[in-house]
Amino acid sequence: MALDRTALPIALVIGGGAIEVVRSLQIAGLPCAVVSTPGDATKYSTRCTPVFHWDWTQPLEAHDEALADRLVAWARAQPEPPVLFYSSDQALLFVSRHRDRLQRGFRISIPDAELVEAMADKGLFSNLAERLSLPVPATTVIPPGLGDEPPDLTELGYPLIIKPERRDRGWRHICDQGGVKVKALVIEDEQRLREVWPMLAEMGRTLVAQQFVTGAESAIESYHVYSDSHGEIVAEFTGKKIRTYPLECGFTTSLSITDVADVLHAGRKLVELLDLRGMAKFDYKRAADGQLYLFEINARTSLWNHPGARAGVNIPAAVYADLTGRPRPALAAHPRPVKWVHPKDVLAARAGGMSVGRWLRFAARCEAKAFWSWRDPMPFVGMAASRARVGEFS
Repeated sequence: MALDRTALPIALVIGGGAIEVVRSLQIAGLPCAVVSTPGDATKYSTRCTPVFHWDWTQPLEAHDEALADRLVAWARAQPEPPVLFYSSDQALLFVSRHRDRLQRGFRISIPDAELVEAMADKGLFSNLAERLSLPVPATTVIPPGLGDEPPDLTELGYPLIIKPERRDRGWRHICDQGGVKVKALVIEDEQRLREVWPMLAEMGRTLVAQQFVTGAESAIESYHVYSDSHGEIVAEFTGKKIRTYPLECGFTTSLSITDVADVLHAGRKLVELLDLRGMAKFDYKRAADGQLYLFEINARTSLWNHPGARAGVNIPAAVYADLTGRPRPALAAHPRPVKWVHPKDVLAARAGGMSVGRWLRFAARCEAKAFWSWRDPMPFVGMAASRARVGEFS
């Protein structure tokens, strides 16, 4: 399906959770298209063209040359080469592994292939962290095939967390805690490890065990950056989680855009150390003594791009400008304080003891809201209707 030939080059977003990336592009007035998962609320947008649906939660092998060729065929039907953005780990790895093919039709900014693999795979990331002496918590990589007995993790100390090398359908089944999904399992002691080990062993996957840095999820801070093809930092901001659901090891439901000096300093040092090109998000957790521990790096777009754009640092728009040869957008040296909220935050707030009335006042004051745009309200309406049908907000 060809788009309006009088338009600017299209920005195509692929991967899960595309709507918040689309919002950042819409703020910049850029035309958008999307290849997202069937359940993604982006499909309801009247201001973003759906190309086709694709299940990005499938194993990596499913995102193959045939998919790349299908995307390139669409790209070549456009009046100018589109700019490609990728909003999930599966989409990132797909683009990286098929970059030569995709560059026949798209303009792409992406880090070095070896670095992408090391950042996307938590086992490889552990090796990278050790080689570069990155400030990560003590970590042990658990290979598959250990049998019925769990490994001895006493050197890490309890509590600890266990997470997969990559989150996929298999992990979603394991981590489903009474219908609520978590990013990692918190293991309080050896007895708990023995309880969950049969499920973990059955996965047959490499796992990562890591020392648990105590503190609430609100102690997680992040550095967001776009470094151009010359290694110059073009756009950056810091952020902090407010709440996740569930409250521990959950998914972000509210956050704030910040301007924190030591997080900026740590992020800039890491960009230089990695010789990074492209977009990235560095996740840290601040310990009780103030030290920042690095947890992971996501070299892709994310939900943070929407509130970041409203704070004055529109990273996707800056990438688009560089790849299309257009002037870069104005980028704030010091972003405005902006809060973002997801509808599921009401569940997180209730779990933390906040009344619904108080939460509604908090949400009303948030400058950015997940799915929402006055000019394009249907993604929010469609999302709310579909989730109300299954009682997700009850």
